[in-house]
Amino acid sequence: MATLLHGATGEWEMVIGLEVHAQVTSKAKLFSGAATEFGAEPNTQVSFVDAGMPGMLPVINRVCVEQAVRTGLGLKAQINKVSVFDRKNYFYADLPAGYQISQYLQPIVGKGTIILDLAGGETREVGITRLHLEQDAGKSLHDQDPSSSFVDLNRAGVALMEIVSEPDMRTAEEAGAYLRKLRSILRYLGTCDGNMEQGSMRADVNVSVRKPGAPFGTRCEIKNVNSIRYVQQAIEYEARRQIDIIEDGGTIKQETRLYDARKGETRSMRSKEDAHDYRYFPDPDLLPLVVQDGLIKSIAESLPELPDEKKARLVRDYGIPLYDASVLILEKERADFFEAVAKGRDSKLSANWVTGELFAALNKTGRDVTDSPISAAKLGGLIDLISDNTISGRIAKDVFEIMLETGKDAGAIVEEKGLRQVTDTGAIEGVIDAVLAANADKLAEYRSGKDKLFGFFVGQVMKQSGGKANPALVNELLKKKLAG
Repeated sequence: MATLLHGATGEWEMVIGLEVHAQVTSKAKLFSGAATEFGAEPNTQVSFVDAGMPGMLPVINRVCVEQAVRTGLGLKAQINKVSVFDRKNYFYADLPAGYQISQYLQPIVGKGTIILDLAGGETREVGITRLHLEQDAGKSLHDQDPSSSFVDLNRAGVALMEIVSEPDMRTAEEAGAYLRKLRSILRYLGTCDGNMEQGSMRADVNVSVRKPGAPFGTRCEIKNVNSIRYVQQAIEYEARRQIDIIEDGGTIKQETRLYDARKGETRSMRSKEDAHDYRYFPDPDLLPLVVQDGLIKSIAESLPELPDEKKARLVRDYGIPLYDASVLILEKERADFFEAVAKGRDSKLSANWVTGELFAALNKTGRDVTDSPISAAKLGGLIDLISDNTISGRIAKDVFEIMLETGKDAGAIVEEKGLRQVTDTGAIEGVIDAVLAANADKLAEYRSGKDKLFGFFVGQVMKQSGGKANPALVNELLKKKLAG
């Protein structure tokens, strides 16, 4: 269900589509043998082809083609056996040839689908319009010198997959879920590392507004947004800006805008180009790209278990809630960590600890599970101590904190600190008797009908036992004593 925005003239609906540029995981560029490693010194990874030197001919990188096909299959999309590379003409200082080799009318991948995982276990389908291969441009640097701009061509010619969605999203949250799911699929496939902060995945965001049920409005494109949070902020700002203009009697101009993260606003960059402005024509140096059935078949057979399939299996095999499975499958490493913890153990308890305490601790320190201070085996050891009643769930949280700080095994901490759960009935009864004797007034109130005081007595017994009394036994014995 779309969330509607409220304006002076009533309710408005956002219409959102995303064009994601994902850098292909490949050691060489799309049409040259130059390296693609991130962080190299400026202009040290540039071939004559990348520099647009006269007479240099592009040669297609087979690995990049295979990665595009692999991605298309992962998106359940149509693979086009014949595709064509075109020249897209525009003039930037960091585009030496004066054109970009891209695909237009005949892309390598056609229509596909992504299923979004939304809050509360809801799902939503978003269509993929196309995926095409193209070269990246270089990078203009304006902050290196007070009076001059510099150009770094290391990125020039790097292979990109432009993945274009249908305008199927209606909220900023759906756009965020789309980007998270797409990044997850690309990482599972190994076709893009999805590092938005390094520029290897970035989004152009198309936003328009309309009255519910009305035709699409005029869209504005927000270019090169490099974080999911910024994408969501840009959408919220841009939709509100458009509503305000229309309600004030103005019209929306189709234009390209930039998002200023410091000010939290979009601003105009240039009027939006249409396809004819780029004067597309087939690149005369490149034959049509023909992908054989055998290659498609072999790539399809090599695909890993993808997020949606993994989610269904985790729910089926481990009996965990759909929401927990959706959280775990976002990163393959998360799901692998959970499965290592849950093997041979209570899977729901394992999921609670992984998605709860562990993820909260990792988020606080900016780590992921590959860098977790507590290994899957050690977290499993803590869960074993809860399952066999050596410690209570409350004591386990204290043990977990010590494990984070020291890296020690849970068992060693429990022995060192004397944290073993008290399961001796006589010992617990002794604590209960002492609590009831010390709170005679509360006991009288309870017995006169104030049932809610039961929680008070449980808390006092747990406090007096230092949290070590078995909670189930405390409840059972306390009920008998209070009834007596």
